[in-house]
Amino acid sequence: MERVRFEAITWERLGDLLADRLLDLKPDDGSPWPRIAFDGAPAARPGDLAARVSDALRVRGRSSLVVGTGGFLRPASLRFEFGHQDVEAYYNGWFDTAALWREVFGPLEPGGTGRVLPDLWDPDTDRATRSPYAQLPAGALLLMHGPLLLKNWFPFDLTVHVLLSPGALRRRTPQSEHWTLPAFQRYEAEADPAGTADVVVRADDPRHPAWGG
Repeated sequence: MERVRFEAITWERLGDLLADRLLDLKPDDGSPWPRIAFDGAPAARPGDLAARVSDALRVRGRSSLVVGTGGFLRPASLRFEFGHQDVEAYYNGWFDTAALWREVFGPLEPGGTGRVLPDLWDPDTDRATRSPYAQLPAGALLLMHGPLLLKNWFPFDLTVHVLLSPGALRRRTPQSEHWTLPAFQRYEAEADPAGTADVVVRADDPRHPAWGG
């Protein structure tokens, strides 16, 4: 990982700075819809940051759609095929990446329709959500959040990784979910999210994060 200078900041100011950075973002492939990743373990709450940035963009006159990969989980019969605490299944089999390509990224390719499905599967009911499609106008931004995002070759135009130290990750992860921690250790070793993301947010202190990018 290159040497990165981290700067202490408030969450509100961070949302504003990221929104300002996104205003002029142009996808390299010519798509009219910039696609941004907010990557991080559930304990890092990357969805909260995505929501802050969406609010800041709205104030600046830009529309966006926040999509969480938690709405694209595979059915329980597939997620738990090898047990409820199988690390390999969590790492490679919990999220329906094919559906994300089909329902989210495909429509946002150059020449796409911009018609995106915000979620597909409700893990509480283990049924399809039947949510309506969202039509993104040209210039609207996709803000996708979730864990393990940067290992799937999704066509993001800017990536944000919300980083927790191993100790903070363990403390802030519920005991019932500690079995997932080896998956995040593997993710760091194989995908190096802190070294490859465009922006890194160190969130060990939930009140005052630090960012570098």
